[in-house]
Amino acid sequence: MEQIIEFITGPLAYPFMVRGLIAAVLVGVVCAVVGTFVVLRGMAFFGDALSHAILPGLAVGYLYGGGTTDALFWWGLLTAILTSIGIGVISESGEIKEDTAIGIVFAGMFALGIAMISTVRSYAVDLAHILFGNVLGVSVSGLWLITIFGGAVILIILLLYKELVVISFDPVLGATLRLRTTLLHNLLMILIATTIVVSLQTVGVALMLAMLITPAASAYLLTRRLPTMMALAALIGALSGVVGLYLSYYGGIASGAAIVLVCTALFLLAFLFAPGRGWLWGMSWEKLRHAALRSFPTASRQ
Repeated sequence: MEQIIEFITGPLAYPFMVRGLIAAVLVGVVCAVVGTFVVLRGMAFFGDALSHAILPGLAVGYLYGGGTTDALFWWGLLTAILTSIGIGVISESGEIKEDTAIGIVFAGMFALGIAMISTVRSYAVDLAHILFGNVLGVSVSGLWLITIFGGAVILIILLLYKELVVISFDPVLGATLRLRTTLLHNLLMILIATTIVVSLQTVGVALMLAMLITPAASAYLLTRRLPTMMALAALIGALSGVVGLYLSYYGGIASGAAIVLVCTALFLLAFLFAPGRGWLWGMSWEKLRHAALRSFPTASRQ
């Protein structure tokens, strides 16, 4: 028993570990709640593109902000919001579909970021923690930024929950009810952009999509009710952050990768064993049905 207590409390003796755990839980919850709408609306490509399209903002934050975490956050946030608005403007013109607009803006912004990175030789090394995450390096000010902006995202979703649900499941109904569907859609894109920037230091650009999609996808397999799906996704995201960070501490592996691996493992469990929807569940019942048909051939003909 003492060993278990020591295993749990040992890492908490370090302030950086406590800050990392708080940040991981906050990011896991925010990503999961926003990711629920991403999964329902099929916006995974948008989330992936946006997480890479903020690279020019990170470059500017590094070059002109002294490379501090706060400078990277603000420049990344500004770039993410402008990019999401730009995608919305291009797609709303009616001449180009949204996925095409995403591809154009994503490729252009990512290329611009690479071009800026190539001008400074030490840049790629200095920002490796942004690309792959460094939750153990979260500062007090960084933790406040995650708390404030993550809390704002959750609050907006709670206030506009019904409207966002309507446009996610039935945009035509939303237009009939005189909801400002275009404005709500753009707002959702901005919320996704904010979530991505908030999560950067925790899992990094390269692994951002996993935290946005995987907890929500796992919860989708476990329930058919949206509020329950959000709650389960938030629980899975927070649990992945905590377990992943302990795995990183004791296993000596990258924190962002550890968090995503735990999240992926939980998804595989849901995929295999989810009641009524899991792969093994369906396979077992299918086998039983075939066995019954073989045992009672007369009944099968009827």
